[in-house]
Amino acid sequence: MSDRTLRGKVAIVGIGETTYYKHSQAPESEFKMALQAILAACTDAGINAHEIDGFASYGDDRNDSVRLATALGLPRLRTSVMQWGGGGGGCCAAVANGAAAIATGQADCVVVFRSLAQGQFGRFGQSAASGSVTGERSYLVPYGVISPPQRFAMRVMRYMHEHGVRQEALRAIAMASYHHAQNNPRAVMYGKPLSEERYDASRWIVEPFHLFDCCMENDGAAALILMDAERAKELQQKPVYLLGAASGASERFASHAHNSPHYASADFTTVAKDLYRMARISPGDVGVVQSYENFTGGVVMALAEHGFFAPEEANEFVTLENLSAASGRLPLNTSGGNLAECYMHGFELVLEAVRQVRGVSSNQVRRNDVALVIGGPMVAPASNLLLGSQAVL
Repeated sequence: MSDRTLRGKVAIVGIGETTYYKHSQAPESEFKMALQAILAACTDAGINAHEIDGFASYGDDRNDSVRLATALGLPRLRTSVMQWGGGGGGCCAAVANGAAAIATGQADCVVVFRSLAQGQFGRFGQSAASGSVTGERSYLVPYGVISPPQRFAMRVMRYMHEHGVRQEALRAIAMASYHHAQNNPRAVMYGKPLSEERYDASRWIVEPFHLFDCCMENDGAAALILMDAERAKELQQKPVYLLGAASGASERFASHAHNSPHYASADFTTVAKDLYRMARISPGDVGVVQSYENFTGGVVMALAEHGFFAPEEANEFVTLENLSAASGRLPLNTSGGNLAECYMHGFELVLEAVRQVRGVSSNQVRRNDVALVIGGPMVAPASNLLLGSQAVL
């Protein structure tokens, strides 16, 4: 039973992405951008695309694996995995699913990817008129709660009330993302800095979320390539190893109607414990974090649930100084994240974690041997991922 782990067995050997665009402005189709990102990842890894024999994705990605395999001219397809549910909360789980296929001999080279073209398929997550509503949404839609910021604002407001978290903590999350984006030419918000005054003056979307507390909407694609640890050592890039991965939800947790006393949660109270157990490390070993920011309040909650501070300590811990590379106490979202680099359903965060461990980020941190990725705070199932260098195996 001690062998039931991904730790050190699989490595990320290549990463690739397209240009990131404002929503509905991509000049290419969603499928073509997926292919472009995959081929860029192959080039980064120094492999021929014909080595690929598996695909993994999440969020109901529309780019069918068989069609991708045909377009790439693959001699065979051995595995095809889609993470079920959770939307962007599956960005880390998709990597884990691909790694599990390799670790169990079901594939040798798996591509994990996400592609979005909203001009082709419509605004991401946009509500549509309907004559009826069922399930969890029937507890919300009749009362006017129809959008993600409305749902998640209630959860964050409850958390802020219970633990005395101030608006400044949410602002610091946004400021850190925009601060890092100014050094990242790939970022959509590159050259568009955010000041405290601009944040404070921005319109409310729904309290406690200002405009800059909410993720962007973007088009583009991102991909990475997984191989077993031994093969990874033969390739041109420094291997970035999976130390641990976890996904799931706490008891009775739900993204919509949540019938549980523990409502003010990012859904990592159990998932974080599973992650650290597999990786055999503690929060103090983590040098940099990439956290999905659907909304900034969820990041505060997720960081606390991953053990970096107690909820009552959020105001003191979550500051721009502490969250900034290179020497902050816990550098956060060092490419700009969902708020300022791109909203590729969170997958760009995994690529930035790889860059940090490699030592090539545009906002490189000093402690880069262990990088944490947090996928989808406040959704279910959520997921997370710990990546590391050879030094920590």
